[in-house]
Amino acid sequence: MNPVIIRSFEEFEKYNGKEIGTSDYFKISQDRINLFGDATNDHQWIHTDPERAKSEGAFGNTIAHGYLTLSIVPFLWEQIVKVENLKMMINYGIESLRFAQAVTVDSEVRLHAKLKNIANLRGTVKAEVEVKLEIKDQRKPAFTGVLVFLYHFN
Repeated sequence: MNPVIIRSFEEFEKYNGKEIGTSDYFKISQDRINLFGDATNDHQWIHTDPERAKSEGAFGNTIAHGYLTLSIVPFLWEQIVKVENLKMMINYGIESLRFAQAVTVDSEVRLHAKLKNIANLRGTVKAEVEVKLEIKDQRKPAFTGVLVFLYHFN
Protein backbone atom coordinates (compact mmCIF):
# COMPACT_ATOMS: atom_id res chain seq x y z
CA MET A 1 0.00 0.00 0.00
CA ASN A 2 1.29 3.43 -0.89
CA PRO A 3 0.58 6.19 1.62
CA VAL A 4 -0.94 9.51 0.63
CA ILE A 5 1.84 12.11 0.46
CA ILE A 6 1.05 15.45 2.12
CA ARG A 7 3.47 18.39 1.83
CA SER A 8 1.34 21.37 2.86
CA PHE A 9 -1.87 22.53 4.50
CA GLU A 10 -3.45 22.94 1.06
CA GLU A 11 -2.71 19.33 0.12
CA PHE A 12 -4.06 18.10 3.47
CA GLU A 13 -7.18 20.26 3.19
CA LYS A 14 -8.25 18.41 0.02
CA TYR A 15 -9.12 15.43 2.26
CA ASN A 16 -11.29 17.41 4.68
CA GLY A 17 -14.42 15.37 5.39
CA LYS A 18 -13.13 12.45 3.29
CA GLU A 19 -11.74 8.99 3.80
CA ILE A 20 -7.96 9.06 3.66
CA GLY A 21 -7.24 5.35 3.64
CA THR A 22 -6.60 2.11 5.46
CA SER A 23 -3.34 0.58 6.64
CA ASP A 24 -2.15 -2.96 6.08
CA TYR A 25 -3.11 -5.59 8.64
CA PHE A 26 -0.76 -6.00 11.60
CA LYS A 27 -0.64 -9.13 13.76
CA ILE A 28 -0.73 -8.80 17.55
CA SER A 29 1.47 -11.63 18.87
CA GLN A 30 1.87 -12.87 22.43
CA ASP A 31 5.48 -11.68 22.37
CA ARG A 32 4.31 -8.14 21.57
CA ILE A 33 1.70 -8.31 24.35
CA ASN A 34 4.33 -9.51 26.84
CA LEU A 35 6.80 -6.78 25.80
CA PHE A 36 4.10 -4.14 26.24
CA GLY A 37 3.30 -5.59 29.66
CA ASP A 38 6.99 -5.31 30.57
CA ALA A 39 7.20 -1.73 29.28
CA THR A 40 4.12 -0.61 31.22
CA ASN A 41 4.32 -2.91 34.27
CA ASP A 42 0.87 -4.24 33.38
CA HIS A 43 1.16 -8.02 33.74
CA GLN A 44 -2.52 -8.75 34.38
CA TRP A 45 -3.13 -12.41 33.60
CA ILE A 46 -5.74 -11.68 30.89
CA HIS A 47 -2.82 -10.36 28.86
CA THR A 48 0.18 -12.45 29.85
CA ASP A 49 -0.99 -15.88 31.08
CA PRO A 50 -2.28 -17.90 28.10
CA GLU A 51 -3.24 -20.98 30.14
CA ARG A 52 -5.21 -19.04 32.74
CA ALA A 53 -6.79 -16.87 30.05
CA LYS A 54 -7.99 -19.99 28.22
CA SER A 55 -9.45 -21.61 31.33
CA GLU A 56 -10.75 -18.58 33.25
CA GLY A 57 -10.92 -15.70 30.81
CA ALA A 58 -13.96 -14.37 29.03
CA PHE A 59 -12.27 -14.35 25.61
CA GLY A 60 -10.86 -17.88 25.36
CA ASN A 61 -7.33 -16.57 25.05
CA THR A 62 -5.11 -13.68 26.08
CA ILE A 63 -6.02 -10.22 24.87
CA ALA A 64 -3.93 -7.21 23.92
CA HIS A 65 -3.83 -4.30 26.32
CA GLY A 66 -6.16 -1.55 25.09
CA TYR A 67 -3.28 0.88 25.24
CA LEU A 68 -1.11 -1.51 23.22
CA THR A 69 -3.64 -1.31 20.39
CA LEU A 70 -3.57 2.47 20.70
CA SER A 71 0.24 2.57 20.78
CA ILE A 72 0.57 1.06 17.29
CA VAL A 73 -1.43 3.92 15.75
CA PRO A 74 1.67 5.96 14.71
CA PHE A 75 3.07 2.93 12.86
CA LEU A 76 -0.25 2.26 11.09
CA TRP A 77 -0.92 6.00 10.45
CA GLU A 78 2.37 6.27 8.56
CA GLN A 79 1.13 3.55 6.20
CA ILE A 80 -1.88 5.74 5.38
CA VAL A 81 -0.33 9.22 5.28
CA LYS A 82 3.26 10.34 4.87
CA VAL A 83 3.57 13.98 5.86
CA GLU A 84 6.63 15.65 4.38
CA ASN A 85 8.09 19.16 4.50
CA LEU A 86 7.68 19.28 8.29
CA LYS A 87 9.44 21.20 11.01
CA MET A 88 7.58 19.23 13.65
CA MET A 89 4.52 17.08 14.38
CA ILE A 90 2.85 16.87 17.77
CA ASN A 91 0.31 14.32 19.01
CA TYR A 92 -2.06 16.88 20.51
CA GLY A 93 -4.91 14.78 21.83
CA ILE A 94 -7.49 12.05 21.53
CA GLU A 95 -11.21 12.75 21.63
CA SER A 96 -14.09 10.30 22.05
CA LEU A 97 -11.88 7.23 22.38
CA ARG A 98 -13.96 4.08 22.91
CA PHE A 99 -12.59 0.57 23.24
CA ALA A 100 -15.36 -1.47 21.63
CA GLN A 101 -13.94 -4.99 21.48
CA ALA A 102 -11.00 -6.93 22.89
CA VAL A 103 -8.21 -7.91 20.51
CA THR A 104 -7.32 -11.54 21.15
CA VAL A 105 -3.78 -12.78 20.68
CA ASP A 106 -2.73 -13.42 17.05
CA SER A 107 -5.54 -11.22 15.72
CA GLU A 108 -4.74 -8.93 12.82
CA VAL A 109 -5.74 -5.28 13.04
CA ARG A 110 -5.66 -2.34 10.65
CA LEU A 111 -6.31 1.37 10.96
CA HIS A 112 -8.99 3.14 8.95
CA ALA A 113 -8.78 6.96 8.82
CA LYS A 114 -11.01 9.84 7.74
CA LEU A 115 -10.09 13.53 8.02
CA LYS A 116 -12.87 14.96 10.19
CA ASN A 117 -11.60 18.54 10.23
CA ILE A 118 -8.51 20.57 9.43
CA ALA A 119 -7.65 24.15 10.30
CA ASN A 120 -4.68 26.43 9.73
CA LEU A 121 -4.11 28.22 13.02
CA ARG A 122 -1.57 30.94 12.15
CA GLY A 123 0.85 28.46 10.59
CA THR A 124 0.07 25.47 12.79
CA VAL A 125 -2.14 22.91 11.08
CA LYS A 126 -4.59 21.17 13.39
CA ALA A 127 -5.87 17.92 11.90
CA GLU A 128 -8.67 15.93 13.53
CA VAL A 129 -8.68 12.38 12.20
CA GLU A 130 -11.50 9.91 12.83
CA VAL A 131 -9.94 6.51 13.31
CA LYS A 132 -11.21 2.98 13.65
CA LEU A 133 -8.98 0.02 14.50
CA GLU A 134 -10.57 -2.86 12.62
CA ILE A 135 -10.05 -6.48 13.64
CA LYS A 136 -9.83 -8.92 10.74
CA ASP A 137 -13.00 -11.06 10.44
CA GLN A 138 -14.77 -9.15 13.24
CA ARG A 139 -17.76 -6.89 12.86
CA LYS A 140 -16.94 -4.53 15.74
CA PRO A 141 -13.72 -2.49 15.79
CA ALA A 142 -11.21 -2.65 18.62
CA PHE A 143 -11.64 1.10 19.12
CA THR A 144 -12.89 4.29 17.55
CA GLY A 145 -11.87 7.85 18.27
CA VAL A 146 -10.66 11.17 16.95
CA LEU A 147 -6.92 11.79 16.97
CA VAL A 148 -5.72 15.39 16.96
CA PHE A 149 -2.35 16.17 15.38
CA LEU A 150 -0.53 19.48 15.08
CA TYR A 151 1.67 19.85 12.03
CA HIS A 152 4.22 22.62 11.57
CA PHE A 153 5.16 22.75 7.89
CA ASN A 154 8.35 24.42 6.63
